[in-house]
Amino acid sequence: MQQVRTPHVVVVMGVAGTGKTTIGPLLAARLGVPYAEGDDFHPPANITKMSAGVPLTDEDRWPWLDAIGAWAHGRAGLGGVVSSSALKRAYRDRLRAAAPGVVFVHLTGDRKLIEDRMAHRKGHFMPTALLDSQFATLQPLERDETGVAVDVSGSPEEITARAVDALRDLEESPAQPSQ
Repeated sequence: MQQVRTPHVVVVMGVAGTGKTTIGPLLAARLGVPYAEGDDFHPPANITKMSAGVPLTDEDRWPWLDAIGAWAHGRAGLGGVVSSSALKRAYRDRLRAAAPGVVFVHLTGDRKLIEDRMAHRKGHFMPTALLDSQFATLQPLERDETGVAVDVSGSPEEITARAVDALRDLEESPAQPSQ
């Protein structure tokens, strides 16, 4: 398996259940950089809210995004992969403000597939009941945002390979962010 190396910090984004926690470490391994689990940056109050089925507000998310942004800033020029739902443009703008040059990998897919994956995962605080709020909040990458959209159908290895290929294509044509 060919290893691809990038000095960029890659944010693996998407709604709950798209596989950020699964794909993130696989992508980091392929890129030869460290991985940080975005959920680990949540303050305890956020986890308590989500565990109770209460969607987070923007005010709840700002400290979480700032913590992820600080990690990404510290990895600038070194590379890294971090997961974050980054559902709104404003959230991605905040991450870019902290760490200019971050690149987004937006994991996308069929809602039924994502819901099924969420229903079968164990030990995660995010209930399936919040999936509707996640989709309602989602603002896909815009043309002026550096990133790629990657379909989540198939095995984790297939999804990771698609992400690596898309990032490679993006790097070869940086003036044209793809979606």
